[in-house]
Amino acid sequence: MSGTDATPDPTAAEPTYAGPAQAGPSPAGPARAESTSAGSSSAGSSSAVLAGTGPSYAARASARLAGGALRVFLVVAALFWLLPTLGLLLSSFLSPTDLNNGGWWQVLTAPSRLTADNYERLLANDTITGSLLGTFAIAVPTTLLVVTLGAFAGYAFAWLEFPGRDRLFLVVVGLLVVPVQVALIPVSELFGSIGLFETTAGVVLFHTAFGLPFAVFLLRNFFAEIPRELLEAARLDGAGELRLFARVVLPLGAPAIASLGIFQFLWVWNDMLVALVFADSAHPPVTVALQQQVRQFGNNIDVLAPGAFLSMAVPLVVFFAFQRQFVSGVMAGAIK
Repeated sequence: MSGTDATPDPTAAEPTYAGPAQAGPSPAGPARAESTSAGSSSAGSSSAVLAGTGPSYAARASARLAGGALRVFLVVAALFWLLPTLGLLLSSFLSPTDLNNGGWWQVLTAPSRLTADNYERLLANDTITGSLLGTFAIAVPTTLLVVTLGAFAGYAFAWLEFPGRDRLFLVVVGLLVVPVQVALIPVSELFGSIGLFETTAGVVLFHTAFGLPFAVFLLRNFFAEIPRELLEAARLDGAGELRLFARVVLPLGAPAIASLGIFQFLWVWNDMLVALVFADSAHPPVTVALQQQVRQFGNNIDVLAPGAFLSMAVPLVVFFAFQRQFVSGVMAGAIK
């Protein structure tokens, strides 16, 4: 072996490394590794977030579709519920000849058949117009009496101390289950003996007596939710019970009182049984007057349709006029 062969080649003896920048750990190496790992983790988290938002969009879309379907169902149900009222309204504007030849739906194809002659004849009918005024003369005083007496009694049962208060309130609650039919014969005999039979005052007293238990029950429960500290502060300021009732309790109980007034007015306006028994037969309320028209003239729909629609329109006007107070009273009772 020659000397030349024994001499080691320095190039061949060197390890084949890529270079100092890649072989040795540079100062920026750990930071780059951390940034790389952070980037990969952030990318993973962002992809996880994006993956998580996918089902939420689907859930929102399904919720919107379900809400839209529910709205469509409610609108269709409301239209079906209002269909008889719409038919009555259109029938009230059709002449007797058109009503005999077809139904109210013919207006959809021939709107020119609508006429106001039925309402002109109705307003010229003294029986119907007098019955409308008579119904107002019964419904308005009854509503005022029930609301006023019920408010006073409800406050007394809620915040005044007197002997037998709880027992008396239980008696008032028990009167809620007494049906009107039970009292027709004895009250008729009583009114006949004192001269109130077939009078407006007798009908008002009967409706007031049967409306007070519910009014007392409703307002007592509402007034009992008023904070005691508020009433005690008013008493410390020198307010008496009457002033406390007028200045504090009534304003706070206005939603419940308005709801009670709407209910009572609707009950009295739409009543037929009590009016048929106790009202004056010569000047009956509108429900009895319409019933008499059906009994005497079974096919005069040109009078019955506008009369029935007018009897429906008055409660609707009252309800929509006090709709905000009614909703406030219902929501307050639900929350409490």
